[in-house]
Amino acid sequence: MTTAHFVKPDGFTRKVLNPTVAWLARRNVSLAGSRVLAVRGRKTGEWRTTPVNPLPLDGERYLVAPRGHVQWTHNMRAAGGGELRKGKSVETFRAVELRDEEKPVVLRAYIKKWSWEVGAFFKGLSAESSDAELLAAAPKYPVFRITAD
Repeated sequence: MTTAHFVKPDGFTRKVLNPTVAWLARRNVSLAGSRVLAVRGRKTGEWRTTPVNPLPLDGERYLVAPRGHVQWTHNMRAAGGGELRKGKSVETFRAVELRDEEKPVVLRAYIKKWSWEVGAFFKGLSAESSDAELLAAAPKYPVFRITAD
């Protein structure tokens, strides 16, 4: 049995960075398009929140999990959607997880836009990586296409 890829956030990220980004988003301040993702917990049904970087690409929008198969990705699979929050604005959406073969173009665009923040989670990959390299890494990174509910 293989273990799903997961990069645990360090203390600084958990206690300072994520709470700061979420605090700013609740006050209608977005860092380069960041939002607070809210998704129902798959076991409790309670709202769970985390900062995310939605990616607009070719008329669609995507959520990429740079840390791999984390709690919000498991919850998203179970819930099939959630909310993106910024200030008082709440956008409800449905989510469909992409198949691995669909991911390279999205991963490339995500890395290009957000590498300054999340590049460390894509070890050995860059926006210039080949399709084959991105496809080989695709199982590590859940990607969801999101559409308005």
